[in-house]
Amino acid sequence: MAALPITAPLPITAPPPVPLPSGPGCPERPCVTELRLSAFAGHRGARFPLGPCTLLAGPSGSGKTTALRAYEALARLGGGARLSDVFPDPAACVPERARPDAQRRRGFRIGCTADGPEGPVRLDVAVQAEPELRIVGERLTSGRLVLLETALRDPGRRAVQAAWHTGGSAPVTRAPLPDDRLGTALLPLRVAGKTDGQRQVLAAAEQMVVALRSVFACDPRPERMRIPVPTGSRRLLGGCDNLADVLWRTREECVRRHGQFVAAVRAGCAGNVTDVLAEPAADGTIRGSLDRGDGHRTGFGRLGDGELRYLALALVLFTGPAVLEVDPVGEVPAALQTLTVLADGFDRALDMPQRTELLRLAARMGERGHIRWVGAVSDASWAAGEEGITVVHLKP
Repeated sequence: MAALPITAPLPITAPPPVPLPSGPGCPERPCVTELRLSAFAGHRGARFPLGPCTLLAGPSGSGKTTALRAYEALARLGGGARLSDVFPDPAACVPERARPDAQRRRGFRIGCTADGPEGPVRLDVAVQAEPELRIVGERLTSGRLVLLETALRDPGRRAVQAAWHTGGSAPVTRAPLPDDRLGTALLPLRVAGKTDGQRQVLAAAEQMVVALRSVFACDPRPERMRIPVPTGSRRLLGGCDNLADVLWRTREECVRRHGQFVAAVRAGCAGNVTDVLAEPAADGTIRGSLDRGDGHRTGFGRLGDGELRYLALALVLFTGPAVLEVDPVGEVPAALQTLTVLADGFDRALDMPQRTELLRLAARMGERGHIRWVGAVSDASWAAGEEGITVVHLKP
C-alpha cells in the first residue's frame, strides 16, 4: 500500500472483501510485528520487523531512540490518549527537510502491523504537525480490505470524515470522528457489530488496540535506585526509581517467581547472592539489598550502575502488567495480552555476561508469548548466534 499523504484527502471507497487469514499460523495473543516510519523525524520509508526479542542496533544518530519513541506514541494513541499529550513537540517529529505546502502544512506518518487471531492487521496514520496538530488520515486494513479510513475534508472543523466497512446493504458507514484521537481506538464505541463486516472491523480494531496497549518503556536510573524510597507505590516506574518498594511486593506475592529472579540476579551480579531483599526503615522508607548468605548484606547504594540496571531489567522480565506502570486493556483477560518492553540504551553500563544473560532471559520469556522485548543498542555483534533474536541494523 502506498504511504499515506500528509495533507491530501484519503479515498474512502473500499475494494471488494477478501478473506482474513486465521488459524494455526496466527498467534493467539495480538502483538506488533512491524513498525513503519514512513516519514518521522530522521526516518523515511523505514520498516522495522519485530520478533519476540528484537535489538535495534546502530551508532548514535541512527534513530534507535526515535523508533522506540514512535512505538510508544502509537501505544498511547491506541490507549485513547489525545494527540497533544502524545506529541507535546510535534515539530520535532516532522522530517528535517520536509517543506510546507501552499497552506504552510507539514506533518509526519507512522504505522504498524499487529498479528493475532484475525491475521495481520495494518494501521497507518498521517499527522499534521503544523500549523495545527491533528490527525488528517488513518487507515486500518487487512489484506486488500480497508476496514477504516479517515480523511480531513474540512480544515475548518475539528473532525475527520471516517468510513468503516459494513458489508451489509451499504458497503461502508460514514460518520465524523475527532481529529485529535486515533479512530481505531474509538471504533468499539461507534460500530454496532450487527453485520459480519462490522464484526470483522471490531475484531481487527480490538486486535490492534490490544497489541499496542501493553507497552512498558523502561530505562533504569541507578542514581535513583540507590536512594531509599517511600512505601506504597506498588507499580514499577519506567525509571525503576521505586525498585525496592516493588521488590517488597513481588517477594511476598510469588515465592517461585522470586526464586527465579534471585537465580537471574546471581548470574549477573558480582559475588555470592542468596536472596534479594527489601527492608523497611523506621522512617517509612524502604531500601533494597543483596543477601550474601554469610550474614552480610550489600545495599543497593553500594552496587555499580551495571548491577542495578541488570537487576531492574531482570525484575521487569519476571513481572507483568499488574506490577509495571502500564495501561493494559481491562476488558481482555491478561492471558490474551502480551507485554512489550521498550528498553532504550539496553546495553548501557552492562558488561558482556550481563547483557548476554539478560538477552537470553528475554528470549526465553518471548518464547512463552507473554513478554516481547525491543531494545536499542549501539552494537549487536555480541548477540550474533543467539537463538530467538531479531537484529535490525540502522544507519545514520
